[in-house]
Amino acid sequence: MDPLTVLPSNFGYVILTYLYSWIMLGYLAVKVGGARKKYNVKYPTMYSDKEQVFNCIQRAHQNTLEVYPQWLVFQTIAALVYPLSASVLGDIWVTSRFSYAWGYYTGDPAKRMNGAYGYIGYFGVIILSISVALQLLGFL
Repeated sequence: MDPLTVLPSNFGYVILTYLYSWIMLGYLAVKVGGARKKYNVKYPTMYSDKEQVFNCIQRAHQNTLEVYPQWLVFQTIAALVYPLSASVLGDIWVTSRFSYAWGYYTGDPAKRMNGAYGYIGYFGVIILSISVALQLLGFL
């Protein structure tokens, strides 16, 4: 079975979205590593009792890791039938994680909401995944 004939022709955009998300995760991880050095927070300590900004940087990364597996699943399901739409929605979600992190990095946790527009991408691929499920079940 040749994946180039099985996958939708626009699935290449989805692969680029996955690569974009990998870059985003790497960026967030590097920021945490730098913050560990700057604020002297040694491994395996997850959070600091003294440095609120470190905790915000750590949480931006950790929260992204907490939601990433679910996003990957819904992104993939949606992309099998709606590759271009899923890719656009995925790019919105990934970009929002940068906005979320940059807001959090200020040390004011409320500014993480700068990335709230990411829910458009996140819930968008969930809705598309529901559509795929309903089509497979013969309801649509």
